[in-house]
Amino acid sequence: MERRKFLRVMAVGGAGLVGCATTGEERFEVRTKGGEDSAEPSPCEDLMQEHGALERIMLIYDEAARLIASQKPFEPAVIAKAASIVRGFIEDYHEQNEEEFIFPRLQSHKTETELVTTLFQQHRKGREFTKQILARANAGRADEKLAAVLEGFTRLYRPHAAREETVLFPAFRKLIGKKAYRELGEKFEEDEHRRFGEHGFEATVKQIALLEQQLGIGELS
Repeated sequence: MERRKFLRVMAVGGAGLVGCATTGEERFEVRTKGGEDSAEPSPCEDLMQEHGALERIMLIYDEAARLIASQKPFEPAVIAKAASIVRGFIEDYHEQNEEEFIFPRLQSHKTETELVTTLFQQHRKGREFTKQILARANAGRADEKLAAVLEGFTRLYRPHAAREETVLFPAFRKLIGKKAYRELGEKFEEDEHRRFGEHGFEATVKQIALLEQQLGIGELS
């Protein structure tokens, strides 16, 4: 099910969970209107789910680097496809939303400005890594240089995402009112649908899952 429809079903069928849904970072905003409960995922929840997709790609990168180190063959096209997802879904969409809507508000309120500057620089560095990954993978070069770039990417982005989730997003949430927060979530949804179709996030996750299967890391158990 498309994730927003799923959340609405959970809000109606799981009234006992409403208290959990409105605590902490307020990942779900639950409101009552006309006697009906509805749940809308917040902008920060959207961004965190997208971080989850990125982490699964980094697991693919980890496995490819491991295979290179152990001199085991694999198809470099898998890495090229993974890097293409990073470019299209993470860099050109996810990071653009952060740079357009999250970073400027924090800067204008002089909140976490040093962190924002660092995160912005890391976005640029991440794009350089992706460019190198695509070049080597598309050329079929599953070698030590590719492994080094893959490891550089994951070393950059794991702490990057962790800082955003534990520092940046909570700080942003404190600065924006409920109405503006909800409207931003709707804007994110509309933009996602416009760029990737109605089920864009789900389709992206399915693509990642196929790549996991090709590298033999698709079974969580």
